[in-house]
Amino acid sequence: MRRFLLLYATQRGQAKAIAEEISEQAVSHGFSAELHCISESEKYDLKTETAPLVMVVSTTGTGDPPDTALKFVKEIHDRTLPSDFFARLRYGLLGLGDSEYTYFCNGGKVIDKRLQELGAQHFYDTGHADDCVGLELVVEPWIAGLWAALTKHFKSLREQDGMSDMLPPASDAPLNTAVKSELLHIQSQVELLRLEDVGKRGSEVWERNEANRSQRGDVIEDLESSLVRSVPPLSDASLSIPALPAEYLEVRLQEALGQEESQTPVTSVDPVFQVPISKAVQLTTNDAIKTTLLLELDISKIEFPHQPGDSFNVICPNSDSEVENLLQRLQLADKQAHRVIVKVKTDTKKKGAAVPQHVPEGCSLQFLLTWCLEIRAVPKKAFLRALVDCTSSAAEKRRLQELCSKQGAADYNRFIRDASVCLLDLLLTFPSCHPPLGLLLEHLPKLQPRPYSCASSSLLHPDKLHFVFNIIEYPSNTTAGTLRKGVCTGWLATLVAPFLQPNTEALHADCPATLAPKISISPRAAHSFHLPDDPSAPIMMVGPGTGVAPFIGFLQHREKLQEQHPRGNFGAMWLFFGCRHKDRDYLFREELRRFLKIGILTHLKVSFSRDAPAEGEEAPAKYVQDNLQRHSQQVARTLLQENGYIYVCGDAKNMAKDVNDTLVDIISKEAGVNKLEAMKTLATLKQERRYLQDIWS
Repeated sequence: MRRFLLLYATQRGQAKAIAEEISEQAVSHGFSAELHCISESEKYDLKTETAPLVMVVSTTGTGDPPDTALKFVKEIHDRTLPSDFFARLRYGLLGLGDSEYTYFCNGGKVIDKRLQELGAQHFYDTGHADDCVGLELVVEPWIAGLWAALTKHFKSLREQDGMSDMLPPASDAPLNTAVKSELLHIQSQVELLRLEDVGKRGSEVWERNEANRSQRGDVIEDLESSLVRSVPPLSDASLSIPALPAEYLEVRLQEALGQEESQTPVTSVDPVFQVPISKAVQLTTNDAIKTTLLLELDISKIEFPHQPGDSFNVICPNSDSEVENLLQRLQLADKQAHRVIVKVKTDTKKKGAAVPQHVPEGCSLQFLLTWCLEIRAVPKKAFLRALVDCTSSAAEKRRLQELCSKQGAADYNRFIRDASVCLLDLLLTFPSCHPPLGLLLEHLPKLQPRPYSCASSSLLHPDKLHFVFNIIEYPSNTTAGTLRKGVCTGWLATLVAPFLQPNTEALHADCPATLAPKISISPRAAHSFHLPDDPSAPIMMVGPGTGVAPFIGFLQHREKLQEQHPRGNFGAMWLFFGCRHKDRDYLFREELRRFLKIGILTHLKVSFSRDAPAEGEEAPAKYVQDNLQRHSQQVARTLLQENGYIYVCGDAKNMAKDVNDTLVDIISKEAGVNKLEAMKTLATLKQERRYLQDIWS
């Protein structure tokens, strides 16, 4: 059988699931896939590999390769490697990303570019799948085209049999001709700005779909299309549904017999520290649109080195009420204390089947659903397909088939993906669906820790760590009129409710030690979102809402440095902050005014998006990008003439994109160059790490 090497680099399990799908499909196409995580370097050797390589690579953070790929990326970037190091290697790569982020699919692009620099050649064009519009739009056709490309590759090898001194030519199997142009240097730079054609196309497609959706809204409303019900033509269509995924786990519940259970959450990150919450402050007023909290952690008993701009993980549980509701719906509430015994089915057809690492041996059912499984995860189509066979109602079965079918892609996006539907929503919507527990363990991903930016400096608070967050709330899909809270932010808000202080008391006493609850945290890999090594370099900070958090740490740090070096040369510090209402959600107002008064902060530019100007006053800047435009000369001078830095922190979907576009406009106007030249300049600033982002969706 024709063998190929299949590697995945995953952060949250997405790339792994896609690689497993490729591995399973391979057999029916006459291929054998040797599947490994990219981190398992002892199991493969690309330098000597003669089989073709297929890679699935996700992106994490604002454009980093996943943690599992960091060692691999570091090794291939060894500058002592010769340019023909991978000259024998033929490969195809599928990158996963989200075009709401500036560095779209950059995890895959970094590996792709370096492999080519080391002599490797494509046998199949690279695919870039966009989670913003639905990964499957690229993933499914890319996998479908892979088999023809592999067949062509092996055929070319057979034709050259006996001519070992000749290397197989790289295939020109087309997936997307636009990919070829990405080899041009300038276009790859512009691509890193998220202004490349691929990203824009994805965005335009999404906007067009949204517009069409809103135009069709009235019709859809009349026909009552919903999660549970379809309308023609879908309801009349014959469907192409995915193959039923092979079951591979056997699960039984065993009575606990009174043994104690460890309450330590399961995590792949290491080390994990338990620390008390020593203070909780509500930074917004009660009538603010969003509630923002600042929490202080007491890290005096642990070694937790950090600097402003770093982030860390909070390891959180699922909501108790959602776990309880899920147990009730699964008819397992009376067995929540039972031990879960999991093993791989002896007769499974799933290749490489194994008990998931995030399922601890012999834990209780309650613990499993609370600390180990992401029960809020949006179900993939493979999960929906598996649920079809657990559903007895013909109408419900048909609707689940539609939602996982090729013909029902628009309904899947609208009613499942875009609505953030979770397993519990589906089970409440389709009451005749009764999945076995093993199916949940096969399809629910690992509960991920949540990252937060450090909002303090260890120079000012050596034994404390501050972080800031909004309590996320959104409508429930199944209970009209109720709000569902964010998994981590809702949990933290409940934990600190007994000792939460209003902002006016922010400097008052810490939480009594008897009340202080402990949470588990872990460090995250360091990135470059730090103050410049040269303190004389001017910096501009752009952080609306909770995006201001790392900049509070920057300012605290700078204040202590200036105290330690009173004769030092320190550059100007600008802060562009934005919020909705001056009197409701102007975070850290007194602290920022104090920094301005004592000269640590040189310029403070604040915008209020929902406050109307007073009578006779000039309309104030509405958003941070408006204030950047108003100070375009100073922005351009700082970045282009003074070797300054600009930091952007906050929402990726709108703010970061708008700020990026504004910077292009400013450079174009102030430097007197066209938009393309301005984008090249901005790309250079990113490469020099003078334009840095810490953004999230």
